[in-house]
Amino acid sequence: MKAPGRAQLADLITTCVLALALVVTASALTALVRRPAPAPAATGHATTARHWVNTWTAMPQLTEPANLPPAPFTGAHSVLVDTTLRQTLRVSAGGHRLRLRFSNAFGDTPLPLTAVTVALPRGGAAGVSAVDPGTTRPVTFSGRASTTVPVGAQVVSDPLDFDLRAASNLTVTTYLADGQPSLALTSHPGSRTTSYLLHGDHTRDTDLTGATPVDHWYLISDVEVLAGPSTEAVAVLGDSLTDGRGSTTNANNRWPDQLYDRLRSRPATAPVAVLNQAAGGNRVLNDGLGPNALARLDRDILSRSGVAWLIVFEGVNDIGTADATPAAQRQVTADLIAAYQQIVVRAHAQGIRVYGATLLPFGGNNLYDDPAGEREKSRQAVNAWIRARGHFDAVIDFDRAVRDPAAPSRLLPALQAGDWLHLNPEGYRILAGAVPAGLLSRH
Repeated sequence: MKAPGRAQLADLITTCVLALALVVTASALTALVRRPAPAPAATGHATTARHWVNTWTAMPQLTEPANLPPAPFTGAHSVLVDTTLRQTLRVSAGGHRLRLRFSNAFGDTPLPLTAVTVALPRGGAAGVSAVDPGTTRPVTFSGRASTTVPVGAQVVSDPLDFDLRAASNLTVTTYLADGQPSLALTSHPGSRTTSYLLHGDHTRDTDLTGATPVDHWYLISDVEVLAGPSTEAVAVLGDSLTDGRGSTTNANNRWPDQLYDRLRSRPATAPVAVLNQAAGGNRVLNDGLGPNALARLDRDILSRSGVAWLIVFEGVNDIGTADATPAAQRQVTADLIAAYQQIVVRAHAQGIRVYGATLLPFGGNNLYDDPAGEREKSRQAVNAWIRARGHFDAVIDFDRAVRDPAAPSRLLPALQAGDWLHLNPEGYRILAGAVPAGLLSRH
């Protein structure tokens, strides 16, 4: 057989190289197809390990003069000097490890906290000044007993081993030796829960005999628990209807509280924490009692730990405080809809599902109801947009649940708290029952 020439040899080598390349490419493709798929990226709420989840929260506000601590706990230029403050908080999800957050969001001076303890309230009750003996534990901050919260900031405590049952009350006791050298105090006035003030350091006392009761929360903004992968939170962005105007002091019967009671009775939703980020008079577009919803969304919702769902139940105060003229009401309607779209976009960017709740009727209310019905037209237009498909991930029709079928512009008489704007505890029970539990389940 004649040996191949140079040209034939070159062709043969090229053919072999191409064949080898095809074999390598085919092998690589086969390996790529058979290789296990990479783990999905974290979504911000579905985890495979224990993680921190907010179990209680209160929207920080600048304390109005009428809601400052009574004398002698407020002076001419300072507040809470040499004062022990004892507060009870009803948590939602439970855990065996917790940490606290204190807020100086509206302070214009640093906030020095001298000592903090946690305990279980006597009898597990809300709004009591005594704690169960033997349950008090000191809280530290970076290993220290005291800390100073900078202006406009918050501070997170060190994790603390502490058994905290779901739906139980927690007592937080804080002592401020120097107080805050300003009257710009951060608080949540609408606590619907009694707190106690007493001069001196009584953070480890079983009871605060002779303490002054006040129905406000001060300084404390969050409790978090280290929870398992199935525990996630639903946050509510709201106003006085969510803050509980018309509910019973120390009874924890606002609608988010009663929603939580429903959720924990079902295995699929029992791990869900409920976070009430509402304040009386709050608005979506403009500041009122507290910053507007668009301004506080990042602080109060998107930065909270473990939030998987958001319920938006605000807007009636925007409609009710806008002029009752056709032009003003058309404007507020358009602006509210644009604001809802902004909230959805920003929450979706954090992997949070957003549910829109329809606005309740206010017919008969002296402040919001107008003779020409211009504000009612706006409410109807906003609710029509909320109910339309494709705007929110789901709709919660609170309006349908509590309106009077015989007079749809009004609340059912038996459910309203006397002003035809707010609900009584039974009305809040109806709202809680109107939330489809399946919206808060991943099973």
